Amino acid sequence: MDLRRISTIALTALLTAVSGLLLINCSGGEKDLEQQVRSEYGTGDAQFLRTMASLLEAPIVQGNRVADLQNGAEIFPSMLEAIRGARTSITFETYIYWSGEIGSEFVDALAERARAGVQVHVLLDWVGSMKMEERFLDQLREAGAEVERYHKPHWYTLSRMNNRTHRKLLVVDGRIGFTGGVGIADQWQGEAQDPDHWRDTHYRIEGPAVATFQAVFLDNWTKATGRVLHGERYFPALPSQGAAAAQMVSSSPTGGSETIHLMYLLSIAAARETISLSSSYFVPDDTTVQALVAAVKRGVTVRIITPGTLIDTEIVRAASRSRWGELLAAGVQIAEFQPTMYHVKMLAIDGRFTSVGSTNFDNRSFRLNDEANLNVYDTGFALRAEAVFEEDWRRSKPISFAQWNARPWHHKLREQVASWLGPQL
Repeated sequence: MDLRRISTIALTALLTAVSGLLLINCSGGEKDLEQQVRSEYGTGDAQFLRTMASLLEAPIVQGNRVADLQNGAEIFPSMLEAIRGARTSITFETYIYWSGEIGSEFVDALAERARAGVQVHVLLDWVGSMKMEERFLDQLREAGAEVERYHKPHWYTLSRMNNRTHRKLLVVDGRIGFTGGVGIADQWQGEAQDPDHWRDTHYRIEGPAVATFQAVFLDNWTKATGRVLHGERYFPALPSQGAAAAQMVSSSPTGGSETIHLMYLLSIAAARETISLSSSYFVPDDTTVQALVAAVKRGVTVRIITPGTLIDTEIVRAASRSRWGELLAAGVQIAEFQPTMYHVKMLAIDGRFTSVGSTNFDNRSFRLNDEANLNVYDTGFALRAEAVFEEDWRRSKPISFAQWNARPWHHKLREQVASWLGPQL
């Protein structure tokens, strides 16, 4: 066999292997939800709670206090105060962690607690933390903290390179939990006062549901390290702290990749009055579009806020706008946030149900990423979430069907091309 023939065979084998890895990485791994969920009960019915707890395989836990934190000016001080007050353990999982002022402040706080004897465990997504300086990781490890990079490239993780942890979880002493949309980067600082400071919301919870935050963190921690964290340091007895019922729902391509997608479809189907959706990346699939259109036909007022021209990923905005026609024609109201990048992820329904957390309204969150959302079944919390939504709506520009339909042909072409990438966005 001559050298040219050997080279051809080797190249063919390499291309076949690469193509196979790409195919595996682009697949969610489980059957997609294709059938619309029928509307059989409302958010005020006991059946709604039973269905959400059973189908999502996540308990609804009573006795919690949940507070919303608006923008970095409220979010970061609250998280840092909890970290600096830690006495036994800190578990922290996040996607975005970049170098900068706030990144340095978090590292300093975590390292100080580790030196004080607190067990500190940090799980960073490898892709999301690529802009984090190596000296930050060294500082944490030298202080005694355990730091892991989720799905850092190795020969045995090549088939999972497209599976990122997008979860944003902080648990302190097993008693205080945080989740929401914020990343650890200077873009999130401030009050969303200009294009350099992003708009976002995070949430602080105390009560028995914090144990479910810890369990979701440990799901990925165990996968990444093979080590199990347990005992009172991580799972203390948690007395009631408030009146809110709460539920932590997680999803992952390695098990239950459609769980949060199903959660959204079930809650939309149960809507009877209002759906208020804040979505930083809104690229709905056909099933979700049908669910939102069906809600409008039932008489539900559906409003959606997405980013405007100030967005960190223009291709996502183009893919999003390609999906708006059927929604706008049916009466769904869509508005683009104007002052800065809009990174909020919140769904409030009927003044009774609210879902917040890391999940974007797109295929990547529904099928490819590891995600975690906190569902709160509480009227007071839902009304507060809707009030914040109203404030954001006033700073957003509504888009009518006529405006959308009259956009320039080159915008339509760009959006059509972007829509082909929708399954990976």
